[in-house]
Amino acid sequence: MADSMSEMLRQDMECEGLLECFHDLKTLDKEIFQVLCDSAEPLTVDEIAERVDRERSTAYRSVQRLLQAGFIQKEQVNYEQGGYYHVYKPRDGEEIAQDMQRTLNDWYAKMGQLIDEFDEKYSEQRQHAPAES
Repeated sequence: MADSMSEMLRQDMECEGLLECFHDLKTLDKEIFQVLCDSAEPLTVDEIAERVDRERSTAYRSVQRLLQAGFIQKEQVNYEQGGYYHVYKPRDGEEIAQDMQRTLNDWYAKMGQLIDEFDEKYSEQRQHAPAES
């Protein structure tokens, strides 16, 4: 990940880089998201762990990050004899894109506000600074 915005703008970025950029997701998170997108059916954490060749606990932590970021959803499947388990699937790509657009719009508005504050603060300092002889 780039250290500054200008560095980020100079980098070649693929659309999957948005997962990292917007939500600080890791390489494994992106890999698991792709696995879920490629799967015809929702998957359990055990199935996900097997497909990415990781321990169940590692896959589970990644799934939790994806859930928290809003990229996947969890469904409960009930056994007839009682009990249940969870499966995971990606959210609709259009919904995710709309969420990212809202986040970007909020960020843009906040940055605009901070730039205005910067301008006011440092423009005032220049205007009130004593003239050098």
